[in-house]
Amino acid sequence: MILSMTGFAATSAELPGASLVAELRSVNHRYLDLSIRLSDELRSLEPALREKLSGQLKRGKVELRLGLNRSTPGAASLAVDPGRVAALAAAADDVGRQVPRAAPLSVHEILRWPGVLAEPAVDPETLAARALALVDEALGELAAARAREGAKLAAILSARCQDIAAQVTRVAPRIPAVHAAYTEKLNARLREAGLDPNEDRLKQELAVFATKVDVEEELSRLTTHVAEFRRVLAAGGSAGKRLDFLAQELHREANTLGSKSVDAEVSRAALELKVLIEQMREQVQNLE
Repeated sequence: MILSMTGFAATSAELPGASLVAELRSVNHRYLDLSIRLSDELRSLEPALREKLSGQLKRGKVELRLGLNRSTPGAASLAVDPGRVAALAAAADDVGRQVPRAAPLSVHEILRWPGVLAEPAVDPETLAARALALVDEALGELAAARAREGAKLAAILSARCQDIAAQVTRVAPRIPAVHAAYTEKLNARLREAGLDPNEDRLKQELAVFATKVDVEEELSRLTTHVAEFRRVLAAGGSAGKRLDFLAQELHREANTLGSKSVDAEVSRAALELKVLIEQMREQVQNLE
């Protein structure tokens, strides 16, 4: 399966008094570039998260955001710490005996006192385990998104391969006739100039020049590169760099075909090939 480097995933999990949120974003990049942003309570997980991401992702600029959001306790989750209230009441009594005119504590003031309302707490080990599991879930969603995008890119690239093969098939039968017509045209010009085309030295020069404008080798290489491109595409995996190299080779052969062409139809085909190959190169840049 061909994978795109572009994808997004978001997952969340509820904890006592808090919620965990993980977001993964990935775009194309020559290498694997990781950016990890964590809440303060989760910073100790960065080495494990970096190892986890680099173990599953090969290329791309990847950003992970993992946050712990404290939720406001609802009425059903309010819990008063009796020990804290008792200690606060004892302290208030001592102050009352020493300062008889001091105003007594109100219920509002007692509830606002730090520690009176007990907040749900999450064990650090439990928090770490839930966070890592959440990132695993996000990685699964990201892989699915990248696979869907990769399938679309693979279909586009397969279509471009078919278009390139069609251009080669269209011009290949013309090459012998083009070669013969061009040779006859050169012979006619030599005769007009008063030279004998059958002279040995001129025949050698014509043969050398005819070889220089022969494009059968370029067409053959284009066919070979397209076949290899299709094979790599079908094999799947992290094929982006290999396909990028093959696209460069295809572009090189199309350029050579255009520069050696002595026929308008072949020149048009070379131009069309370069357009198709450039479209391929743009899509390949997004593959892992």
